[in-house]
Amino acid sequence: MSTNQPPAPSTAPPTGKSLRLLSLGHACVDIYQGAVAALVPFFLAERAYSYAAASGIVLAASLLSSVAQPLFGALTDKWSLPWLLPVSTLAAGVGVALSGLSGSYALTLAVVAVSGIGVAAYHPEAARIARIASRGSHNATSAVIATGGLRASPLLVVPALAGAALCAAALRTVNGTTTAATTASAAARRAGKDDWRAFLTMSGAIVCRSIVFVGLSAFISLYARQRTGGGDVAGTAALFVLYLGGAVGTVAGGRLATRYGRIAVVRWSYALTLPAVAGTVLVPGPLLYLFIALTSAGLYVPFSLHVTLGQDYLPRHVGTAGGVTLGLTVSVGGLASPLIGAAADATSLQTALTPLIVFPALGWLLVRTLHEPDMPETMTATTPAPLRTTTPTSNP
Repeated sequence: MSTNQPPAPSTAPPTGKSLRLLSLGHACVDIYQGAVAALVPFFLAERAYSYAAASGIVLAASLLSSVAQPLFGALTDKWSLPWLLPVSTLAAGVGVALSGLSGSYALTLAVVAVSGIGVAAYHPEAARIARIASRGSHNATSAVIATGGLRASPLLVVPALAGAALCAAALRTVNGTTTAATTASAAARRAGKDDWRAFLTMSGAIVCRSIVFVGLSAFISLYARQRTGGGDVAGTAALFVLYLGGAVGTVAGGRLATRYGRIAVVRWSYALTLPAVAGTVLVPGPLLYLFIALTSAGLYVPFSLHVTLGQDYLPRHVGTAGGVTLGLTVSVGGLASPLIGAAADATSLQTALTPLIVFPALGWLLVRTLHEPDMPETMTATTPAPLRTTTPTSNP
């Protein structure tokens, strides 16, 4: 009698290729979160919008995204919707691409809102798939417009086309290699316990981060021109530094968390952001760019950690956690942008931005109360039959 047994389904995570494709696709979508801010100076210059009117466009991009993202998160808790990745990427890009073609304020608001919905639909499902692909590991636009004005906005659809193709390629790579891993992860999470108090506390901190980031991203280009005495190049450079620092900070966050723990890194990040924002608002001249870079790092180092922490605080509602951490609490800063714009119209841009200094301190006070949650995947993936009688000792 043969002792050979049928091979067990593979539970190994997908290759690094899957994660690289997902990361590149995600980067293409994130372009459209910053693209609206990059367009603000051109709306002011070419359409003579006030600060308040321009910030209303930022609000349009944020508001529907804020409301819709948790809804999409709840859907991904119930169903697997991988087709949302390429479709939502295209929606995000087409909305922004159309925003420069019409002089109608209402139509501009509408197409920017479509882009916001696309961003909202993308993130919860992307977070779910990335979580599966990485086994829970947290380590694993101005230039075009500057040359052609708002008439060049259709060119902004190009990253969406690339992103949709990358998402489709990533899904083909992920499919067929993670069925068993998905089943194991789902089983582990069903056995977990939701910690709503910690999740809501962290969400409050993320709201503080969102107000600072959206407020700065909407007006930093204009502010840099005023503080440095430069022209369009100075403003574009400031926005570039803000988002470049974000890319570096996000990668650094995962690596730092592997060594020091997620909660510690999140606390340090909020503490760093306080003097960095103060320098950005108060220091004139070229030194401004250094403080913008530090602010960007402080805001983005904890970005991916917020997502994984939220999923671990709510192991039974991973989609909802991703929708809230990436949606409602991230985009809610757009609600504050019209207030900043109105204050700038009434006083000055510096006066309007000064209150942003307070929010990192509020966020730091909130994250000081947080604890490191369990990571359900490590409870099932590291050993064949783990016992849940002790707390895991692996790196958080």
